[in-house]
Amino acid sequence: MRRSGEMTLGLFLVQAGYNEAAWRDPSVPVNGGVDIEHYTNLAALAESAAFHFVFLPDSPSVVEQDLTSLARVSRNDGFEPITLLSALSSRTQHVGLVGTATTTYQQPYNLARMFASLDHLSRGRSAWNIVTSGNKFEAPNFGDEQLPDHDTRYIRAREFVKVVKGLWDTWEDDAFVRDKQSGIFADIRKLHRLNHRGNYLSVRGPLNIARPPQGYPVLVQAGASDAGIAFAAEFAEVVFTATPSLEHGKQYYTTLKEKARACGREEDHVLVMPGIVPIVGRTKKEASEKLQRLQSYTHIDVLIAEADRWLGLVTDLRSLDLDSLVPQTLPQTNFIQSRQKLLLDLAARQKFTWRQLIRLVSDSRGHLFVVGTPDEIADVMVDTFDQRAADGFNLLPVTVPGELKDFVELVVPELRRRGKFRSRYSGQTLRENLGLMRPPNQFA
Repeated sequence: MRRSGEMTLGLFLVQAGYNEAAWRDPSVPVNGGVDIEHYTNLAALAESAAFHFVFLPDSPSVVEQDLTSLARVSRNDGFEPITLLSALSSRTQHVGLVGTATTTYQQPYNLARMFASLDHLSRGRSAWNIVTSGNKFEAPNFGDEQLPDHDTRYIRAREFVKVVKGLWDTWEDDAFVRDKQSGIFADIRKLHRLNHRGNYLSVRGPLNIARPPQGYPVLVQAGASDAGIAFAAEFAEVVFTATPSLEHGKQYYTTLKEKARACGREEDHVLVMPGIVPIVGRTKKEASEKLQRLQSYTHIDVLIAEADRWLGLVTDLRSLDLDSLVPQTLPQTNFIQSRQKLLLDLAARQKFTWRQLIRLVSDSRGHLFVVGTPDEIADVMVDTFDQRAADGFNLLPVTVPGELKDFVELVVPELRRRGKFRSRYSGQTLRENLGLMRPPNQFA
């Protein structure tokens, strides 16, 4: 694929919205996390606007470490991603379905089978967002006292992905002849048993489902540490990242594309899609009032707990003077290292106090944050795209369905007027719609 003049768009699909206090907004369904009709409505909105995919984040644990913040957030009442996306596959026709699953606390055979099943159910619209776990509370749910160290998680992930791809290639595309007359269902000459024995994994195979319609579900990744970028350059086809400014975005984009070329890949086979948190109003004043109203819903306990988590759980903000300046460095975290660095760099450039940084984390988590009119939001997106800081964006609406509707009704038409976003789907599979090649079977 060669980069076209049109950007890609995904929808980050959370039950209430990207802001932690979104569930308190009167327009947000309070039980959305366990309401299939709510998710169906959001996916339908994305599909009506020709979004490339919906993206489900996940952590197999509660992420809050204190009960005061746990009591005030809505994220701990939601569906497991593959289950939900399987349901949505029958309620949508075109939009891609991206599910998050960890290589640290999954088994490759089960995961390969689940994503192959989702790809068949959706007729080629599935994608796997590969994560290595970044939350310390996941470990005790799987019999560990603590997460493996950061780099070890990526080493295991590299082996894990190779195993999963090998399992997806168990059967050649035409292996299942299903010939009633001859009585032959599968051509065993086109069967390839994996027999993998590695440093972390031992998997015999073969997989008991036909090769996915896309060959492989699209591979998505969100790492931005040195290890994460190296992993993305080797494996990822879509990269979801946080780039809060044009300068930061251009630097990340250039670095990732260069590393992908060094891995022998075409740079256009790796799509960089940073997150964007837009708050759109018909006037600047209306957009600002939306933000102020949302901020008024957020309790200080939630603000502090969220900032502590994104900074890697290496400090106790409750014990600090929140009006003091943020230091340039903190102890290195074993969790999301890239986000800690990004937030500290932002604070240093802006000379933030702890209170200001806490507010920024609540508003955007370090993603591109735009509050304004449809023209102003489109200006930022088009400039970021044209200056090669992004191939597209993963939309993070602060509330749903309200802010998603406003973006679809107000910003998407402006992007189309400028020739920067499509008006309909161009292919049947997610790969076709993203302009990505279908991988050949490595054993054929």
